[in-house]
Amino acid sequence: MRGLPSTVPHQSATDLVIITANMVPLIGVLFGDWNVWTLLVLYWVEAFSTVLLGAVKSLFAKRGSPDVVGQREPLHELRHKRGGWRPLSTLPPVYPRNIPFALSILGIWGSTIMPITVLSWIAIETSIVLSWEVGLSISALLIAQVIEFSVDYIGTKQYEEVSAREILQRPTQLTMAVMILGGIGLTAGQLAGVAVLGGFVIMKTILSVSWESTGPIASSLQALFDRVCDDRELSRPQPEPELPDEAVQARVTVSPKSVLLGSISTILLTVVNRGVALLLLGVVAAIVTGNLVWGGVGFGVLVCVFGVRVGSYYLRYGTIEYQRRGDALVAYDTVLDAPQWTVPVHSRARFEIKNAIPDRLFDTGTLSISNVEATPTNTVQFGPVTDLDQAIETLGLPVRHDGRPDQDPAVVGAALVLALFFAGVPLVMLGSSRVSEAEAAGIFVLLAPFFAILIGVLLYAMLARI
Repeated sequence: MRGLPSTVPHQSATDLVIITANMVPLIGVLFGDWNVWTLLVLYWVEAFSTVLLGAVKSLFAKRGSPDVVGQREPLHELRHKRGGWRPLSTLPPVYPRNIPFALSILGIWGSTIMPITVLSWIAIETSIVLSWEVGLSISALLIAQVIEFSVDYIGTKQYEEVSAREILQRPTQLTMAVMILGGIGLTAGQLAGVAVLGGFVIMKTILSVSWESTGPIASSLQALFDRVCDDRELSRPQPEPELPDEAVQARVTVSPKSVLLGSISTILLTVVNRGVALLLLGVVAAIVTGNLVWGGVGFGVLVCVFGVRVGSYYLRYGTIEYQRRGDALVAYDTVLDAPQWTVPVHSRARFEIKNAIPDRLFDTGTLSISNVEATPTNTVQFGPVTDLDQAIETLGLPVRHDGRPDQDPAVVGAALVLALFFAGVPLVMLGSSRVSEAEAAGIFVLLAPFFAILIGVLLYAMLARI
């Protein structure tokens, strides 16, 4: 109670700063010559900065985020990562499990808002009023966000009480608001009256106070919103596996080379993604039609996507040390200094050798451990490691050796011949002098998905028995 007199005035002052910063645009609407496009530029800048700041804030969120049915974030596998890494002593830990949420909101802007903004700027003639009032409004809104981040979020340790999904709720709502305002600009243009713009500013001010402050005004607004909004769970305690009391009896260190080789499977799975597959087809079509500039841009994007996927795979498996502690097998992250999962060796858990294609190609080994309690998927992965037999013997694991079939040259040869045949059909058609470039592009777009599926199945059958 001793801190109440100094805390309440500070919180009230925060409310007033946020209200003043958000009401500045109303002056331009009522007494200036602002139009809907000027207001759109102002809130676009704020929304973009809010998204960037929200992505950064979400990395520090300590509480867990529940899954949403039908929704899957980029690099979703990192959500099972436990522990945090402190980049600076003055900052809280960064939790890799929050990276998928940060990428999801950035992906929305990169795939929708940014392209729409560029196309609108090029295609639509607008009269945007850029004056000192606009600059003052942008500066005030950005300063209010910086104060909220440094004073409220970091200073009062709000990151310990929120989840990444809670943090990104505000940038998502503000993105929707910008899209609504953009719709008003596209449909009404100069006909959008003072009442529409002023009402939008007032509503945005109310939302900003409820988002950015913990003062008495914000508390009243949040209580009102809680009554009218749904009670969908956005936060929950983050479960952390406990280390056994026994000391480490044996350990196996993962080889970085084997992990990087094992990440090739993630690249193959990335190609199966609809967006990446369309991008790959676009790159090939651009190269076939001679448009090397767009082909190079698309290829660069593909390299970045594959690089991120490989980095995600290494972050999940490349820093793990497998330890035998009493009757338990522990996957311990040596960088994050936290256990990832624990499995009793003599239990219902099943230890099986995976028939992974990278393991067959590069002589590495991986185990699949199923029926694991206290894990989201009930299945965890051991490895890949350079010498799987030595790792099994060192840790004393009860592994079934019938999960990896022997080599079969007949299957490998038959699958390879069929794959070459199906790959040669479209190539012969594209190489014919009777087919024009436009016809070749049409044939490629129509037939490529069909032949890609056939060739993919045959290559998998070949590599699985190589």
